[in-house]
Amino acid sequence: MPVTINCDMGESFGLWRMGDDAALMPFIDIANVACGFHASDFNHMRATVRLAKAHGVKVGAHPSLPDLQGFGRREMKIGREEMANALIYQIGALCGFLKAEGMELNHIKPHGSLFGMAARQEDIAHAICDAADIFPVPILGMTGTLHETIYPARGHRLIAEFYGDLDYRPDGSLIVTREHDAKDPAEMAARVTRAITEGRGQATDGSFFPTRAETVCIHSDTPNAVDIARAVRAALQTLT
Repeated sequence: MPVTINCDMGESFGLWRMGDDAALMPFIDIANVACGFHASDFNHMRATVRLAKAHGVKVGAHPSLPDLQGFGRREMKIGREEMANALIYQIGALCGFLKAEGMELNHIKPHGSLFGMAARQEDIAHAICDAADIFPVPILGMTGTLHETIYPARGHRLIAEFYGDLDYRPDGSLIVTREHDAKDPAEMAARVTRAITEGRGQATDGSFFPTRAETVCIHSDTPNAVDIARAVRAALQTLT
């Protein structure tokens, strides 16, 4: 299957605006729609679903830790059952808006610190699977982590994700910041190309680590997200 571009979207809240979703939609294949716990609300969720539908973009749930003030990028202590319930609550809400627009849930992608916690903590990875048992769609995750071992072991398909606008540590772990900095689009496109064609990611110290990329993520809150998405899309088109 061709490598897709996914984007975290629908992250505005009330009158507060985050990201240029309309400008990003033409360059992506799947949208990870915020479900209200780190960003978004009922109006923005439905508007984002409608926007994705208009562009032929598939929609997945982007559930988070319950941390609206911290944008879901602060870790917290939370048990497996409570986390699973929070996920079911969020994914179920998005599924209601998808049904209203005649669309189906395409995937699940945990957001921010929840994504990172699931990479290292078995109970959190299992909580995600508990929710995916109810909403049986693929889960986006990283290779070399518990995503790659626990999700398939629980019978869920992992879609290996590479980040096109974030930095990595030498051990291949992702550096998650509260706010994302602008990145050089050409450099990001080159990193994505290397990850796909060579199976290597580049860390902040210039070293390389093994990786696999079935989908590339661009964050809508990266300041020059549209330029990065455009450059990555052009790079992917040269590989087909």
